[in-house]
Amino acid sequence: MGNTKIKLSVLDQSPVRKGVTARRAIEETTILAQEAEKLGYHRFWVSEHHNTTSLAGSTPEVLIAHLANHTKTLRIGSGGIMLPNHSALKVAESFRLLEVMHPNRIDLGMGRAPGTDRITASMLNPSNNWSEQDFVEQLRELQHYLHDTSDGGIQAKIKAIPVSETVPQQWLLSSSGQSALFSAHFGMGFSFAHFINPVGGAQAVQYYREHFKPSVDLAKPVENVALHVFCSQDEEKVKQQEALMNYRFLQLEKGKGLPAVGWADIKDVSYNAAEQERIKANKQRMIYGTPAVIRERLTQLATDYDVNELMAVTITEHFEDRIRSYELLAEIFQ
Repeated sequence: MGNTKIKLSVLDQSPVRKGVTARRAIEETTILAQEAEKLGYHRFWVSEHHNTTSLAGSTPEVLIAHLANHTKTLRIGSGGIMLPNHSALKVAESFRLLEVMHPNRIDLGMGRAPGTDRITASMLNPSNNWSEQDFVEQLRELQHYLHDTSDGGIQAKIKAIPVSETVPQQWLLSSSGQSALFSAHFGMGFSFAHFINPVGGAQAVQYYREHFKPSVDLAKPVENVALHVFCSQDEEKVKQQEALMNYRFLQLEKGKGLPAVGWADIKDVSYNAAEQERIKANKQRMIYGTPAVIRERLTQLATDYDVNELMAVTITEHFEDRIRSYELLAEIFQ
């Protein structure tokens, strides 16, 4: 495949920074999408998270409509819709409406994980039993709704409204590799969440590519990799932002979410041996550095995965640093 030209995209989680409101977090996501469009980014995805005050993006389909209205050419999508939380019909109708409003600009990225804890997931969808077969059935139903086809089942009596002349580009998200099988089978795009699990991704992408079956929507496999990225010309700022993410990852693993903290809150924190081991492991999930370091490491990652598109997830203490990081990335790979 090669990666002589790396396409850059954004995966944004609408982080609620220390001292700001959720409203401001959404405003920052909107500003970032507009900047990403100006900078030539390929696509902009937003995530689905629940029961956490540190991430404001709970309803991607609503935020996608807002962002698409505030941009003109940028592909806008979900990274992703957590399909087990929803009915296939509801997802089809939401994204058909988005596609009618913004033809050929909408991505429907879907995941199997709940995007939250099990208790919250059970409240979002009380019938959810986290069955792999149920997920596959949802994907099959979704195809019928998006393409107005039927296998003779109950879907034959139901039409997803509104009827759309175009279909959103469909992707499956994976952090374990399992969905590589499903995305290959259904002929969808495949996105590996290196920012969640830095192990086994290249093998998952290769499996997807080798087993891909062309679909009515996609003739050839398309894939990307998402990871935590922060770029700055200030080495001290890089060290501080990396330390903040190290702390957040540890808190997340302890069931405390991704706390909105600043450098002053954590600069004197010390870690025991076990925590230091986790920090070492979690560093594989992110690439932080100056432009020269970022260029080399991202190019190597794209080579390791054999992909041409990387999605950057960036969370910073100060919004201007988040914007500047994306500006520097665009300069590096323009």
